[in-house]
Amino acid sequence: MKMAEKKDTGARLSISEAMARGELFAEACPSREVLKHVTSRWGVLVLVALMTGTHRFSELRRKIGGVSERMLAQTLQWLEQDGFVSRVSYPVVPPHVEYSLTPLGEEVGARVRDLADWIELNLPRIAETWEARKEEA
Repeated sequence: MKMAEKKDTGARLSISEAMARGELFAEACPSREVLKHVTSRWGVLVLVALMTGTHRFSELRRKIGGVSERMLAQTLQWLEQDGFVSRVSYPVVPPHVEYSLTPLGEEVGARVRDLADWIELNLPRIAETWEARKEEA
């Protein structure tokens, strides 16, 4: 199917097709914001953490070492706005809020988990490159 046909039928393009057409590289491309939210350091870690199930804010903060309350809250808001995270607030004192992945969030979470797994498995090879570059300098 030609790209023009895809455009005429209203079918969505894959990211690689969009990149080939230059849309992802366009400054105003809305997918850039979603890409930024999902692939940010904290976005990846929140998605991977929520792959294990529902968590409260404090549980996520403990699980994701080094994230500030502000950054965690902002990341959760971004992912919620993008439709990846569901936030449920219970009317109790003290407030009880739980976060979980939506079906769309589970899809994107699986993909970033695969990327994180690849990095972890290949870290020794990556570290070798770091060492080789240090020796060259």
